[in-house]
Amino acid sequence: MLDNPNILRGAPGHKAYEVQNFLRANCPDFISVDPHWRNPTGEWPPNSPDLSPLDYSIWSILEEKACSKPYPNLESLKKALKKAWKEINLETLIKTVDDFPKRLEACIAANGGYFE
Repeated sequence: MLDNPNILRGAPGHKAYEVQNFLRANCPDFISVDPHWRNPTGEWPPNSPDLSPLDYSIWSILEEKACSKPYPNLESLKKALKKAWKEINLETLIKTVDDFPKRLEACIAANGGYFE
């Protein structure tokens, strides 16, 4: 994959050209991100982790549940993360998704800038 010229090296996986193209073709309401700062073609505000439900909620839950201790190897960390994921209850996920429109409104009110 690293030898593929269509993939941005060092970029998060969700910004890779192949991922963006797949989502654009397969998800009707997909909001694209800028794959590179020199190529501002996306609709998603740059540097906006506060808009991603994974970033503003789920990762911190997983971190709290699974990352409070060191693991001897990658497999044991993966196992702990999978267990932590299964422990997240449906109500938490629903609340996280329900908060998304409020976060979009806060982003708009901040003109795409920082907000809490």
